[in-house]
Amino acid sequence: MSTPPSLASGPEGPHALRPLLDTVLDALSEGARARGGPLPAGGPDAVAARMREAVGDVLPDEGDPDALHHLVRALAAGATDPADPLCAAHLHCPPLAVAVAADLAASALNPSLDSWDQAPGASELEALVMGALASEVFDGGGGATGGAGAGITLLTTGGTESNQLALLLAREAQGAGLRLVHGANAHHSLPRAAWLLGLPEPVVVPAPAGVLDPAALDEALTRLPGPHLVVATAGTTDAGLIDPLPEIAALCAAHRARLHIDAAYGGGLLFSDRYRDRLTGLDAADSVTLDLHKLGWQPVAAGLLAVRDPDDLAVLHHRAEYLNADDDTEAGLPDLLGRSLRTSRRPDVLKIAVTLKALGRSGLGRLVEQVCDHAHEFAALVHDHPGFELYDPPTISTVLFRPAHATDAAVAAVRRRLLTDGRAVLGRARIDGRLWFKATLLNPHTRPDDLAALLKLVEGNTPG
Repeated sequence: MSTPPSLASGPEGPHALRPLLDTVLDALSEGARARGGPLPAGGPDAVAARMREAVGDVLPDEGDPDALHHLVRALAAGATDPADPLCAAHLHCPPLAVAVAADLAASALNPSLDSWDQAPGASELEALVMGALASEVFDGGGGATGGAGAGITLLTTGGTESNQLALLLAREAQGAGLRLVHGANAHHSLPRAAWLLGLPEPVVVPAPAGVLDPAALDEALTRLPGPHLVVATAGTTDAGLIDPLPEIAALCAAHRARLHIDAAYGGGLLFSDRYRDRLTGLDAADSVTLDLHKLGWQPVAAGLLAVRDPDDLAVLHHRAEYLNADDDTEAGLPDLLGRSLRTSRRPDVLKIAVTLKALGRSGLGRLVEQVCDHAHEFAALVHDHPGFELYDPPTISTVLFRPAHATDAAVAAVRRRLLTDGRAVLGRARIDGRLWFKATLLNPHTRPDDLAALLKLVEGNTPG
């Protein structure tokens, strides 16, 4: 009889995992060497062919003892590496080693936060950390233990789920006739969430300079019958811009509109003493989306929704006899179902808690400031180069630029050429009717030479 596969938890778990970790780390190194750059060369067809060859039979009759090494190596060889300084397209951060290590522990223990008896310690850790983060948003960090009045935070899979949940809470608080009002610069998840929730067609307010126009918002709120949910953005996906939050908050107060702020990108500025004031007005929101797998350097997923009034979450209350029976909760067992729309949930809070504790506010703030500084350095390089045009100085860590006098077709072609050759990963953004390269700088270890190399690579691949 063959030996049964080892388990990752229990008394033998660490002994079983230790040699496997060596296998994984070796395979990651081999795969990175095989890739040789920020992403695999050859384009979609070539990458798919290499992956098919590496995998072979997905479900063979007999198991392969080298499967872990082969598949991790293949995945690493076919991966886009967000830690490579020439990988700068998306809000896709290189995760901190300490957060990844914590994530391993979470996977090994495998608690599920749908009932207390599956996650006794994790349920309390989640409550502590989520309370502290709510305090950071609404009380300026003054109530670090998440005391009364500090609001409450929910863990989500990311900004899309957070925004959808914010709209759901607003609809339940204000009725099915709730009208969503957002800027033309808002994230695509918002109108989609309105559609999923059966809300009226959203009202889109102009954002002529890339940020929501307060005068146009005032006109819309005056003209249209309520109730209204206004969504402002703190860190747009295209350019990293921040809407005028204090003015928007004042208008919402005057019109008695509910305010949600999508700070999935910009929320990380809360950790920085130097940049925190760019989020002035955030604490006036009824709910705030945050994403620590952006400016928080967490492995996906690490989304958050901070809610000012904990009573708003009463609508999420749900009863399932096998998870939160009345007599169990009356006897003191915590009810976890009201913390999410999901049932089975992994303890994503552990990696967040470890990061917050290991780095502290000052350590996270330094990382935020480093990437913002890199963006300013790169923008200066672009500005001073006669062959390039800079869209605007960066607000957070995103820089939009394009070769001077290039057509949109040329910009798109250069970006795809760099992707296909596996040499650089740049994003794209269409603003003011033109196509721009988007460099989103989230790697705090990026050096000035890396920034110069990125610009030189684009220059060398742009037709004269």
